[in-house]
Amino acid sequence: MQTSVIGFPRIGTLRELKFASEKYFRKEIEAAQLLETAKELRKVHWTTQKNSGADYISCNDFSHYDITLDTAVLLGIIPKRYKDLGLSELDTYFAMARGYQGDCGDVKALAMKKWYNTNYHYIVPELEDETTIKLSGSKLWDEYSEAKSLGIETKPVVIGAYTMLKLCRYTEKKTADDYLSDFINAYKALIEKCEEYQIEWIQFDEPSLVQDMDKDDIALFCKIYNNILPYAKKCKILLQTYFGDVRDIYAELINMPFAGIGLDFIEGKETCRLIEKYGFPQDKLLFAGLVNGKNIWRNNYDKTLQILDLLNKKGIKSVLSTSCSLLHVPYTLKHEKKLSDEYLAYFSFAEEKLAELNELKTLSECKDYHSEEIFKNNEKLFAENRNCENADVKNRLSLVTDSDYIRLPKRSERQKIQKEILALPKFPTTTIGSFPQTNDVKANRSAYRKGEISEKEYINFNKAKIAECVAWQEEIGLDVLVHGEYERNDMVEYFGESLGGFLFTEKAWVQSYGTRCVKPPVIWGDVYRKKPITVYWSVYAQSLTTKIMKGMLTGPVTILNWSFPREDISIRESISQIALAIRDEVLDLEKNGIRIIQIDEAALREKLPLRKSDWYNEYLSFAIPAFCLTHSGVKAQTQIHTHMCYSEFTDIIPSIDDMDADVITFEASRSDLQILDSLREHNFETEVGPGVYDIHSPRVPSVEEILNVLNIMLGKIDGDKLWINPDCGLKTRAMSETEASLKNLVKAAKQIRKQND
Repeated sequence: MQTSVIGFPRIGTLRELKFASEKYFRKEIEAAQLLETAKELRKVHWTTQKNSGADYISCNDFSHYDITLDTAVLLGIIPKRYKDLGLSELDTYFAMARGYQGDCGDVKALAMKKWYNTNYHYIVPELEDETTIKLSGSKLWDEYSEAKSLGIETKPVVIGAYTMLKLCRYTEKKTADDYLSDFINAYKALIEKCEEYQIEWIQFDEPSLVQDMDKDDIALFCKIYNNILPYAKKCKILLQTYFGDVRDIYAELINMPFAGIGLDFIEGKETCRLIEKYGFPQDKLLFAGLVNGKNIWRNNYDKTLQILDLLNKKGIKSVLSTSCSLLHVPYTLKHEKKLSDEYLAYFSFAEEKLAELNELKTLSECKDYHSEEIFKNNEKLFAENRNCENADVKNRLSLVTDSDYIRLPKRSERQKIQKEILALPKFPTTTIGSFPQTNDVKANRSAYRKGEISEKEYINFNKAKIAECVAWQEEIGLDVLVHGEYERNDMVEYFGESLGGFLFTEKAWVQSYGTRCVKPPVIWGDVYRKKPITVYWSVYAQSLTTKIMKGMLTGPVTILNWSFPREDISIRESISQIALAIRDEVLDLEKNGIRIIQIDEAALREKLPLRKSDWYNEYLSFAIPAFCLTHSGVKAQTQIHTHMCYSEFTDIIPSIDDMDADVITFEASRSDLQILDSLREHNFETEVGPGVYDIHSPRVPSVEEILNVLNIMLGKIDGDKLWINPDCGLKTRAMSETEASLKNLVKAAKQIRKQND
């Protein structure tokens, strides 16, 4: 038995890459220093995997920002506007990822979307008609040689040609078909160069194969690889899939000349059945994804070894693998000092998953692994009662009826009542919620957590920041205000701290995009609200102004999707438990005079099954009602908002309308307002605020730029339904950028009102 790692976390054990990159962005270090930090991190990551006993170690899975963007650069897919800046290769790369505003020009960043069903975001490659696709960069071979110099043989990882064709955005007249031969030729050249370097294995990642595929898709995939694979003479090609099963194309795959095929046994519901029905060729290696790369619970060795035994009895040559890249889990448990061993015994982060792979390899080679101490300890762990159930929570959930999911009166009647009572101007302006988490805010929170200041000092500081934030919003003329969320570390972790059933780590960071890292809480047990969460701060903020103050909450679907979920109960049950807890908070806010309540569902799309046939029965049938449960008890005059960002929403617009919110704000700026056509096509009833500028970029939009965006919106959205806002929260931005951008937003709103009087 051998073991394989599809990919490894790249940020470092303590987010070293994040901090070095941000120093580079602030011009505090030179490019050479950033590149040296990256080189040292790669060395640590490869050495860690080598020392763990891993047999197939990946290279080129490291990225300064995003591996899809890396692949685009490798293929020369760089839009002209970025080339025209005349920047260095590194800065051109970052301009595509983050946007650029400076002496060389002013360009927005490329669009950013969720990576399949994860909380990771990828940069969407953009193809113009004049783009020439050809092998351009050297990163793959540089990093392979780098590992080789350390005495470590690696398999380079590249996004496969089929998935790249599907992920790219075609901005002009040409379509994917027009670029097909160029893609094929570029991947031929890639294989030929790998042959020159005497690389033994190349891993082509093809996650798009786990989505619905029709006959044309299957024919396209076969055409691509039937042209590419003959160029692999000595290099062996590993076709790697993850996030599901390949039911539509399995029969074709096993008959193509891949040396290895990687299949997901964790999320791949049909993987075992497909092998049972069609078999697996004796002349290929099956890379069996049996160690979960997306969740942090320990592997159940008994279940895993039973599958390996089954494959062995069928004569299938298997390599034990992670189910996907370990990018989606934290780096190591070594820095977790506060959680007791009782909890930690159940967790497995990236380094620990390497150990699991090695232990499973050892056990698989034993004549009777049931008698081995490693196996017995694991078996005991899964036999123990975790004491994670709460009878009151289960009883309350059992009493929920169908009527609890319905808000009355219907939305059209509520909107008339709300317009009269709230008395907002046409095209009301607001923000999504958070304001910049400046150094003094972070220092105040850190000092309080360390016991260096009292609770009173902590609260007084936050109240002063809120008062400053409210006064500034009033000064520039925003219509619906927010309190800035200075008391919050993270939009999920903050809520989890007031909910029973959650556990929290110290250093378990996971990359969300670029330098943005999150620390997802762990759902350990049944969830309930222990105490009011946001009421104190919202009520205080409202007392400072006669304008409307939004109450800001995180919705149940997002709380679950941005946590590490339980595996002993269904997602449906977990989301429903959280929905009841958030419902309590919504009703408390209303009771305390908060007239607009925003329940963010930024991650609604995240757990949506990758196959459309599963969308409703396996997700939307309970995710949408769970959101409705949070707000169905409020009065007609209370306006419910929600927010969503950085996902494909156009194909689930009807379901989003079914959430029965009064107002929804969308990310739209980085995707060129593509969602507007879908809203119009489906007669979207909810009032809507598509983001007028991108907050994930440091650039400041001009008044003219925002006006142009608003005029486009008014061509597709009823003016009575349009809100004006940024596309997401502002916590990651600097104050100078935030102030300039929001001032321009308000100016643009005033001008558009004059134009439409």
